[in-house]
Amino acid sequence: MNAARRARELDALAEHVGPIDVLVIGGGVTGAGVALDAASRGLSVVLAEAHDLAFGTSRWSSKLVHGGLRYLATGDIAVARESAGERHLLMTRIAPHLVRSLPQLLPFTPVLSTRQRLAGAAGMRLGDGLRMLARTPGEVLAHPRRVGRDEALRLVPALRREGLRGGMLAHDGQLVDDARLVVALARTAAAYGATVLTRVRVADADGGGATLTDVLEGGTMRIDARVVVNAAGVWAGDLDPGIRLRPSRGTHLVLDAAALGHPTAALTVPHPGSISRFVFALPQQLGRVVVGLTDEDAPGPVPDVPRPSPDEVDFLLRTVSTVLERPLGRGDVLGAYAGLRPLIDTGGDGSTADLSRRHHVGVSELGLVNVLGGKLTTYRAMARDAVDLACRHAGLPDPGCRTATLPLVGAVGSEVRFAEATGPDRGATSDAGARRESVGRASALASRFGAEASVVLELAACDEPSARVAPGLDVTRAEIEFAVRAEGAFDADDVLDRRTRIGLVDADRERASGPVRALVAESLAGLG
Repeated sequence: MNAARRARELDALAEHVGPIDVLVIGGGVTGAGVALDAASRGLSVVLAEAHDLAFGTSRWSSKLVHGGLRYLATGDIAVARESAGERHLLMTRIAPHLVRSLPQLLPFTPVLSTRQRLAGAAGMRLGDGLRMLARTPGEVLAHPRRVGRDEALRLVPALRREGLRGGMLAHDGQLVDDARLVVALARTAAAYGATVLTRVRVADADGGGATLTDVLEGGTMRIDARVVVNAAGVWAGDLDPGIRLRPSRGTHLVLDAAALGHPTAALTVPHPGSISRFVFALPQQLGRVVVGLTDEDAPGPVPDVPRPSPDEVDFLLRTVSTVLERPLGRGDVLGAYAGLRPLIDTGGDGSTADLSRRHHVGVSELGLVNVLGGKLTTYRAMARDAVDLACRHAGLPDPGCRTATLPLVGAVGSEVRFAEATGPDRGATSDAGARRESVGRASALASRFGAEASVVLELAACDEPSARVAPGLDVTRAEIEFAVRAEGAFDADDVLDRRTRIGLVDADRERASGPVRALVAESLAGLG
């Protein structure tokens, strides 16, 4: 996916006679999942996104692929089982190159009540039961176990030592990057024939099509479709006034991993007095730790980029600090972000934390197939249900869903390849120290690109493709070029904020902005 392909596909769409099979509105994880599901069934598909892939909620998650433990605590067994099943597919078949096993430590410190310790340990064992029901091997997600004080401190060196009695260790799934999952879905959909169009705004959508406006060039066209799927997330109500959503804001803080002693496990801290809600401190790529998350009502107009509130920032710092040797303060916060969950409004007055995370698909009075609610982990099940309904509603030929066994681009065994890489490694060197650094960067590339890691470097046309794009940032120059040539990035913001996550920290963004803008311009020019 790139600017040249987009231009060709817009021209072809303008000349197309008759309706396409499926028009998907929204380029987040659900919309990209719907596009892949429909295209892999052999249907003609157009995905239209007003901004960029993963522009909305999909990039603001905790990057956890949940096994459903929290939903057990609230009694939502169906969602818990579905989550564990979808986690299994992501980790073993669909995207094992993008999802890793993440140790999670519940530390037994004096601030945890006996009830919280017992409930936490019991919950982790119940979560392991879900893992076994999903048939996820223990080699993929290890069994929970009790750990002693010394091991707890090795996992999270910043823990408060006084009164520490070890803890409970469990494992869950973690995405290296939520936005990268969306890009992989969209690229895989494109490889199966889907037309993926970003910077295309949709208006006047109904069951028979919609008006598309090219935000970049300004052209407008009406596209006819046999069925239209509304996967616009928190903006779904802008397309269909009959939709009632109750957005919930989840806020995260970005810290330097050094502030927690470079932890190798996530830290799990119960909310004060709660046995079912937690604050997490999650190790991330680029030497960061993300602390989250909140669950606050977010009424009113939906902003393009939500902002954390000061109260949420203070709550997260205060809660995680209860188990740390050195309390965290505002000065430790390198960045912060917030996302809006598109929860279905059930009409109650309770907390958004109590609203179900079940998804809903249905045909509206406008004739749109709406897919609402849900969460990142279960995007594939949401997409499957939406395309199943779309096929029934429009009478489309339906060979059945195949995404449960379809690896995404970059996964070993994927049918999708960007190109066959040949020739010498342009990052090769005879210097031993440089070789070690090259190996480290290759490992980082593999964690983000899987089987495509070598292709990213070997097909780069820029100077010094294996060099860092900016000092202190483990992102190569080749990755910037690849984002433009293969991943649909059109400007520096796409690269800084979504193809990489450099933009989560303002200081990192400022340091990398100049080189990234130059590389993006050079790469766009190279597309002709």
